[in-house]
Amino acid sequence: MASISVFGLGYVGCVGIACLAKLGHRVIGCDVDFNKVSRVAMGLPTIVERDIDEVMQEGFKAGLISATSSAEEAVLKSEISFLCVGTPNAPDGRLDTSFLMSAVKSIAGAIRSKSTFHIVVIRSTVPPGTNAAVSELIEKVSGKREGINFTVVSNPEFLREGMAVSDFLNPPITVIGSRNRRALNKLKEMYLGLGSDVVEVDPKVAEIIKFVNNSYHALKVAFGNEIGAICKKLDIDSHQVMDLFCRDTQLNISPYYFKPGFAYGGSCLPKDLRGLNFLAESNQVETPILGSIENSNNLHIHRVLERVQQIGVRSVGIVGLTFKAGTDDLRNSAAIRLAEAVLGKGCTLRIYDRYLNIAREKETNLNELNKRIPHLLPLLDKDVESVVSKTSLVIVTVKNPEIPDLIRKYPEIHFLDLVRLKDPTVETLPNYEGFCW
Repeated sequence: MASISVFGLGYVGCVGIACLAKLGHRVIGCDVDFNKVSRVAMGLPTIVERDIDEVMQEGFKAGLISATSSAEEAVLKSEISFLCVGTPNAPDGRLDTSFLMSAVKSIAGAIRSKSTFHIVVIRSTVPPGTNAAVSELIEKVSGKREGINFTVVSNPEFLREGMAVSDFLNPPITVIGSRNRRALNKLKEMYLGLGSDVVEVDPKVAEIIKFVNNSYHALKVAFGNEIGAICKKLDIDSHQVMDLFCRDTQLNISPYYFKPGFAYGGSCLPKDLRGLNFLAESNQVETPILGSIENSNNLHIHRVLERVQQIGVRSVGIVGLTFKAGTDDLRNSAAIRLAEAVLGKGCTLRIYDRYLNIAREKETNLNELNKRIPHLLPLLDKDVESVVSKTSLVIVTVKNPEIPDLIRKYPEIHFLDLVRLKDPTVETLPNYEGFCW
């Protein structure tokens, strides 16, 4: 059993108190709102939510739930403090953490007079870097040292209103962002009753994941509605379409394609996206999400070119020219567009592509090669090391097993990785750079 204080008795804090008590922990709530404190002190929830009344009463009757308006009392009676304070949007869109920081000051003041190690857990949605800012503020106010007397952990919540109790007790994953082993072990022990995978990450990863999750959920809703609007105009059952879409868990509802890297290309994605946008436009249906996808893809290619210009070299090598590995298909290849843009900036260029070399050797696709890239064919090299050794910057657009060894062998050459080789032995080297990581 852990002793826990929960700061902020709104939606997240109230659900947290009830569910932590359900797991067998002793919980004391703290808030500046006396009405909320009074309700929790009587075992009553501060929100209307499915199952919350029963779970709160169960914990209260077991003697596991109490409440106070004194931050010092809450901290001194606990070993872990949960920050569940609201972080609303400011007029410019940023999250306002002033309420959270006010609670942090109160916690820090109490830590000043505490002799035992204290763990502060950020449950509120906060911008990346808040964990470090909270640590700095606690050190300043308490006079204690982070890692010695206290530590701060980022532990985002993933609760849906109406399903919050169930979501807390049955999470898909539990994310803990900390570099403090003592705190990690303590929280893993605290969450043992949940049965979900506990994922240990860097605090900044834990801080941004809630933004990513909810932005994607918003995208799903808007995407579904745009498809629905098009289908309605064409007298198609949009629910049948999206039910069919969701049945594909190999590509559609899956981790596939969710890897930051280079732009998409090929014969299918660009063609069918343009075709769907034409259907929308010709039927007077505004679809800003679908209409922005190609622009976003083009911008990503431009980002790579900008980085090449920032690096400031005049000789460039590209490993991988087809639209993806394992094929000699050049249709709508983002790598070709990048190669042409590099040449357009006055750089010299050398190219290696294993599958284009096979196609040339077997003469299986010569007409297509001569039609699509006659200006690039003379730049193709038969050996990847030849490309690397004769350039100052190598852009990797497809995974190649020889590249890690070449990064180590040629420390004077800059490697810009667009696919993530996932070799930890090279990712820390000074001549290696991951484009989106």
